[in-house]
Amino acid sequence: MERAGRIIARIRTAQKHFTQEELTLAAWPAAIGKRLAGRTRAVAIQGNNLVVLVEDDQWKRNLYGLRQQILRNLSDLLEGAAPKGIEFRIGVARRPPQREEAPSNFALTAPALRPKDDADGIADPVLRRIYVNSRRKAQAS
Repeated sequence: MERAGRIIARIRTAQKHFTQEELTLAAWPAAIGKRLAGRTRAVAIQGNNLVVLVEDDQWKRNLYGLRQQILRNLSDLLEGAAPKGIEFRIGVARRPPQREEAPSNFALTAPALRPKDDADGIADPVLRRIYVNSRRKAQAS
């Protein structure tokens, strides 16, 4: 019983600092499980319904069949702050932002070591010639 008391105390403390929507969205992965949370995304609460984006119609139908169990899990986690229904919508699953990694041979050149002519930095000879000719025409004007 002591463990349940600590969990309830945390929820009451969390309710002071976070909105009902924030708590519900944060509880979604715990209520549905790690595997299904990777395929879905809880996005908002509209009225008493939690809006969840799924990948396709098949996921929508399957999760709709599990909605009562999911609502019970949310109710266990959130007590009275749990939503009364779940609305599944087909949406594009968004990947988190990814950083582009620099190539292993990447090195910054010092300003003094940069080529004097901008065209020297173009490796392709055809593109370099096009650049030089267009620059020459622009300077002649």
